[in-house]
Amino acid sequence: MQKLMLMGDEAIAQAAIDAGISGIYAYPGTPSTEITEYVQHSKTAKEKGIRSKWSANEKTAMESAIGMSYAGKRTMVCMKHVGLNVAADGFMNSAITGANGGLIVVAADDPSMHSSQNEQDSRYFGKFALIPILEPTTQQEAYDMVHYGFDFSEKYGIPVLMRISTRVAHSRAGVVTREGRKQNDLKLPSNLRQFVLLPAIARKQYKTLLNNQVAFENESETSDFNKLYEGTDKSLGIIACGLAYNYLMENFTDTKLPYPLLKIGQYPVPRKLIKKLYDSCDKILVLEDGYPIIEELLKGLLETGKPVIGRLNGAVPRDGELSPTIVAKAIGMPVTRGAEVPELVKSRPPALCQGCPHTDSYTALNEALKGLAPGRVFSDIGCYTLAALPPLEAINSCVDMGASITMAKGAADAGIIPAVAVIGDSTFTHSGMTGLLDAVLDKSPVTIFILDNFTTGMTGGQDSAANGRLPEICKGLGVEPEHIRILKPLPKQHEENVKVIKEELEYNGVSVIIPQRECIVTLNKRMREKFKTKE
Repeated sequence: MQKLMLMGDEAIAQAAIDAGISGIYAYPGTPSTEITEYVQHSKTAKEKGIRSKWSANEKTAMESAIGMSYAGKRTMVCMKHVGLNVAADGFMNSAITGANGGLIVVAADDPSMHSSQNEQDSRYFGKFALIPILEPTTQQEAYDMVHYGFDFSEKYGIPVLMRISTRVAHSRAGVVTREGRKQNDLKLPSNLRQFVLLPAIARKQYKTLLNNQVAFENESETSDFNKLYEGTDKSLGIIACGLAYNYLMENFTDTKLPYPLLKIGQYPVPRKLIKKLYDSCDKILVLEDGYPIIEELLKGLLETGKPVIGRLNGAVPRDGELSPTIVAKAIGMPVTRGAEVPELVKSRPPALCQGCPHTDSYTALNEALKGLAPGRVFSDIGCYTLAALPPLEAINSCVDMGASITMAKGAADAGIIPAVAVIGDSTFTHSGMTGLLDAVLDKSPVTIFILDNFTTGMTGGQDSAANGRLPEICKGLGVEPEHIRILKPLPKQHEENVKVIKEELEYNGVSVIIPQRECIVTLNKRMREKFKTKE
């Protein structure tokens, strides 16, 4: 045992290593990325032969993890909350197949949308799938929950969802670790039809899943992660889920919390504990760093019981992260504010890095589009989405991973011709390839830019599955070779690049333009490492 100073992501990764995982599968996405990176950089993980390369997307990661679980090994799959949408098919069905080796799915939610398109709450996915959910309050609890989760998964033969949020993922605290456990031996399921979801088999296993719900709830009722604390002031009872417990207790560092409190870190919700709190208090405040899932359950349809307040009635804001100040207001504590901070530095929106190759690509595209009506450039999710802002103002959409190509296709079908799609190299192999196939099959008049900077730039420079493969992938999907154009996005190539772009915009079919130049951040990093090596 040793004590380490770890971020929540790192605590989860260290726990997975110590708990005997044989593999971790993921696609990078803030705030989950550091879990896999920690395993990749771990000397212990290398010595144990733990598989830790990036997957092409969250769906392939989820399915690979299911395959490792099938083989009897412990495995973890990690993603951000919107990545769970991509993995949903395998995730939902894994509740029916069950697990052989322990399987934990980590979903990192992003309340307040620090780096996301929405702030959906992954607990709904766990409830939807009817699987147990763990939600840590601290880094230590995150570490302990991983060990507990793997044991639980193997005890009941069920995947376990672990839901964390940005503040837990990216803040640090001391974590006491345990002695490492050896990896599971290879062991196939005792029932070799367990993972064959033909309807007759799926119906039978679904009944097993339903029958296990009582056991899952009983585990929640007695779990150390769910605790009911007595209080002297029964005018208010508080339910605090996961990180919300910290926000509450930060208001009581010098005094004792007077109200009864139920801290929840394991689901399904412990009904008996909730009822005991409900029966003893005049009013209930629900604090959830996410959607009002427990508040909705308590309020029910008719709202004929005691007052239940929280996000739904405005006691807590409906959107965004919680904070100690928000919680203080909700429980009626006075809130003091310090003096206004003077504006010493003018705020400015984020922008592409100085020297970013995408700037030269967009500059050429903007010039090539002059004379055409605006509103025809569909973008995707990555650094290049910043081109929506001044000074470039070059794109008109950003919806979800891979949507640029399919939205451009739909717009072209509607009559916006030519339509342009802009997508990054990593996002293309994540979820753009099927959209390109649709466009090829329909011979859609779309021009597709695959901005190839040789890395997954927005999440920190992870390896891209597209490296060195883009032209051949496009050929394999049916794009005519003469309409696959490689550009070098540099100022000195500007005029030639504009000429090529105009030629492809005039083509009445699918064309792919691939501007290729290394991300300036990874280039600088590589050069620094090269210089250090020479020293």
